Amino acid sequence: QVQLVESGGGLVQAGGSLRLSCAASGTIFGIYAMGWYRQAPGKQRELVATMTSTGATNYADSVKGRFTISRDNAKNTVYLQMNSLNPEDTAVYYCNGRYLGNDYWGQGTQVTVSS
Repeated sequence: QVQLVESGGGLVQAGGSLRLSCAASGTIFGIYAMGWYRQAPGKQRELVATMTSTGATNYADSVKGRFTISRDNAKNTVYLQMNSLNPEDTAVYYCNGRYLGNDYWGQGTQVTVSS
């Protein structure tokens, strides 16, 4: 059973930074593509950033240059460094793990950016 547990969310002022973490268990973490998605109230869940098992990254245009995804396979953890946050980044952020067409999700962590 794959389990993903996010942490690091919270309340931050516009222009501030947060780092989200997602710890994985129950699987061989290194073979998974990992990603971060977010869902704001009244909106659909959207991709924020992904990283393949070989380290290739992809970012939503809205976060390019501000957010950085990284992973530490020795710690079974993926990170999302978020800088220059603005109120539009307010959402529940979800960690995703994907392997052979199977998707696994964390419970989400709330990020709130005040203006």
